[in-house]
Amino acid sequence: MKNAGFIVLVFLILNSCTTSKKVARDPSLTSKPGTEIRDGASFEKAIILLVKTETVGVHAEYEWIGVHYPGYKRGMQSLSTYKKKPFDIISITTAEGKELDIYFDISNFYGKF
Repeated sequence: MKNAGFIVLVFLILNSCTTSKKVARDPSLTSKPGTEIRDGASFEKAIILLVKTETVGVHAEYEWIGVHYPGYKRGMQSLSTYKKKPFDIISITTAEGKELDIYFDISNFYGKF
């Protein structure tokens, strides 16, 4: 009986750890069907977050970065426009020391609270 309780406890702990990364890991929330894989390296390859509000969107940006670049250090963040669409550009330094700019297409949630 003690083993069953322990197994349930471990399952609940592991499950709670994985649900916080839902937005960053769920491909349906970060890409559009029929598009190429996006890595955030440019405006053309910007990460598209299919969320509806700024609060969720900003959180999702940092979740995506955390999943794809664990141990990163956050740098500057800027708002830009490209082809009449708003983009967030977040500068990071990877755990290996490489400096990157990550582009996010925020047109789905920009200005929506």
